[in-house]
Amino acid sequence: MKKVIHKKLNELQATAICGNDISSSCLYVSALTIMYAGQFAWISLLVVAVVLFLFRKIYAEVVGAIPLNGGAYNVLLNTSTKRLASLAATLTVLSYMATAVISSIEAMHYLHGILDSINVTIATLVVLIVFTGLAIMGIGESAFVAVIIFVIHLFTLSLLVLVSIWYLLMNGLDTFHINWAMPLQAGGFFTALFLGFSAAMLGISGFESSSNFVEEQEAGVFRKTLRNMWGIVSFFNPVLALLLICIIPLAEVGEHKESLLAYLGHTTGGTWLAFLISIDAVLVLCGAVLTSFVGVSGLLNRMTLDRVLPNYFLKQNKNGANYRIIIGFLILCVSVLFVTKGHLESLAGVYTFSFLAVMGLFGIGNLMLKIKRRKLPRPEKARGIAVVLAVGFIVVAFFGNIKLNTNSFFTFISYLVPALLLVSIMLNRSMLIKVSIDALEYFYKPLRKFVVLSNRYLSQMHNNVNSQTFVFFTKGDDVAILNKVMQYVQNNESTKKLKIVNVKNSSESNDLLIKDVEVLDRAYPEIDIEFVEIIGVFGPEIIDKLSVQWGIPKNFMFIGSPGDRFSYRVADLGGVRLIM
Repeated sequence: MKKVIHKKLNELQATAICGNDISSSCLYVSALTIMYAGQFAWISLLVVAVVLFLFRKIYAEVVGAIPLNGGAYNVLLNTSTKRLASLAATLTVLSYMATAVISSIEAMHYLHGILDSINVTIATLVVLIVFTGLAIMGIGESAFVAVIIFVIHLFTLSLLVLVSIWYLLMNGLDTFHINWAMPLQAGGFFTALFLGFSAAMLGISGFESSSNFVEEQEAGVFRKTLRNMWGIVSFFNPVLALLLICIIPLAEVGEHKESLLAYLGHTTGGTWLAFLISIDAVLVLCGAVLTSFVGVSGLLNRMTLDRVLPNYFLKQNKNGANYRIIIGFLILCVSVLFVTKGHLESLAGVYTFSFLAVMGLFGIGNLMLKIKRRKLPRPEKARGIAVVLAVGFIVVAFFGNIKLNTNSFFTFISYLVPALLLVSIMLNRSMLIKVSIDALEYFYKPLRKFVVLSNRYLSQMHNNVNSQTFVFFTKGDDVAILNKVMQYVQNNESTKKLKIVNVKNSSESNDLLIKDVEVLDRAYPEIDIEFVEIIGVFGPEIIDKLSVQWGIPKNFMFIGSPGDRFSYRVADLGGVRLIM
């Protein structure tokens, strides 16, 4: 399949695409946090900023070592099993799906406040369709729209902060003193801080998005997107919460929770500022919808390349967009919209627990990378204790959200189970086909004609699945290492053919390696092992040549973890996977 080449995203474009999602959190997270933590909400939001700071290095280390699309799926695929990686991918897709639907509904609720004649459900459907079309046009066009929305949003938030500070200078801190003396409704200080922190963790949703389309970014941009998103959230979310506590009586927060920033704008600047914030809310929430489409496209494309999803979804248009993935995601979002009837609480449960689980799995993936891929070069390293601490915070937030809304957790489970069932079917399709063949043979006599035709068809399907040849590049490993390779292929891939390739100098001898391969060939009779010697230097050129010559995609080629002296980055090898 011919790969479409398109221009890489610069720092502003990449930050805008993922930043619209995470920066839109201030529209709802301030009200939620104040409702649980009261006058100490800004402290909860500062704790969230610390957690996000820890995750900056976690993400930078993982993506620096393996700079491929897929986020948590990518790191777990290269450090554990495809099943665990698929769990992370399923959670990510659920998170994106809920994000797209919630953001579009909330955007239309804000628009309904300005134009009360619109139908929210129909308008939500229109938003989803419009951004589907934009995503199909290509990531370049998506980035252009995202940048415009992002700049307007930052300008609006900055203006709101400045106007609110001016209001305080003119009117004093009387409201702040009243609010500070208010008793906490959630119990003691630490209980309020815990519940506020759990609610405030919604403010980091979207931070994982940049890792799902890292291959579309220019070199060095990914780490900058992490820095930029952290800076925006760490400044605006606590500052806006503190300004709200200084200006708005806590008793009024619940009454205006759905549009609290617009109410703050109306209080400090008047109708014009409230109107501007409402328009900005519509735009940036729509920008979060775009983030979902871009992120899920990169993730599902990677999953399809790894045969977790059918190859049907690999088709690209002239702009390099996987339009079948995008349209499929639209269908999912629309179905969820009508099944839930736009009930935000149900969607919020899927949204909250999915992205928290994804963040936690990414942290676990980082620890596994440290243990299993120690020699893999990486530009930045996160301390092990920092990773454990960050994952601990995620666990606390996860259980905190269960305490805040148990029903939402069960709603999340009700969405997760069928999604995992579908992925499990794809991962085990070879076994299921074989079971179907056996079942048909059992009923052979009463249904002979049906069995013969079905057996022929299913056998062909089974052969097609297992006919794919895989390649492992060995540097002369001993039989123990090669045995681990065979175990990995046998447990994780549906294949009957494996080429073991050694790229060597003309003076080197492979007598011992050939004997080891012969031992493995006898030990694994179900896999046809072919040993190939090639004179040359291992690198991208050899990989490209063999991929074309043998007709084997690069993501079906494996290597062990390269050491510090290896001349190339993993990204230079075109998608070759690490399995040792």
